[in-house]
Amino acid sequence: MLADKQLQQLDLNLLKVFEVLYQERNMTSASKVLFISPSAVSHAVKRLRMALDDELFIRKGQQLEPTAACKQIAPTVIDLLARLRKTLQQCGQFELAKTQQTFVLAIHDALEPLVLPSLQKWLNQHTPLAGLKSVKLDRDIVARQLNNRQVDVVIDVARAIQSPIKHHPLSSDEFAVLMSRNHPLAKAFTQAAYLSAEHIAVSNRSDGHVVEDISLLQMGMNRQIKIRCQNYHSAKAIVKETHYLLTLPSLIATKLLDKQLIAHPLPILMPALSTHLYWHQDTEQDESINWLRKAIVDTFS
Repeated sequence: MLADKQLQQLDLNLLKVFEVLYQERNMTSASKVLFISPSAVSHAVKRLRMALDDELFIRKGQQLEPTAACKQIAPTVIDLLARLRKTLQQCGQFELAKTQQTFVLAIHDALEPLVLPSLQKWLNQHTPLAGLKSVKLDRDIVARQLNNRQVDVVIDVARAIQSPIKHHPLSSDEFAVLMSRNHPLAKAFTQAAYLSAEHIAVSNRSDGHVVEDISLLQMGMNRQIKIRCQNYHSAKAIVKETHYLLTLPSLIATKLLDKQLIAHPLPILMPALSTHLYWHQDTEQDESINWLRKAIVDTFS
């Protein structure tokens, strides 16, 4: 049992680190969720160990395994932190014109140039003192980020989710194919020509199928990927200098078009790409996040 003096001296900020580290089981992953350095996480753990008189986490390879005492207290600590966040959300009255809070949005970088300019314009008109922070979307931790209030909302393609994460459809977009204006297929673009051509795939992941290839494989079709890059602007530069094809949502294709490029509808009937807004159900009691969600929906409308 901890003495009263030990409890009084305990820095409650350390419990946030404890929560995330228990969920992540890795110093580097925890630091990304907390937006602090791994050394800061390590320092916080040392302080927690001294305060609670237990090792808490034992290193096994790249993972940190919780001790028996850690496993015993973690569910209660995490539940109490969640309840505290929910309680604090009720404090004060949200005043649109006066709030100085910074809204945090996780979004795929391909969608960022389509969303941020309009959303920032909307914020400037209605809540000029508020800030907006766009962070890189990491699907592996996004549910935890929403739960921990590291991000307020997420904009991403439609994907399987479960409670307590909720969602709302924002848009549905067909695919287009971007090519250089002097491409041999520019005037005769068929399904057979598309499948036999050489392609660029865009993904910020190092491997795995991109969304259009998943749909093609489900239809028993395949294409030849010659280059895989991380963003559409790099892909655009390559398309200008080669006979590669770039398949992408038509809204993004429209933004990238210039005098050297043309866009064709995808010559294959493929399901439209849906974009959704995601949030944690606990934030539905938060007036500011409710307003942000409405602003995003209105921006897409």
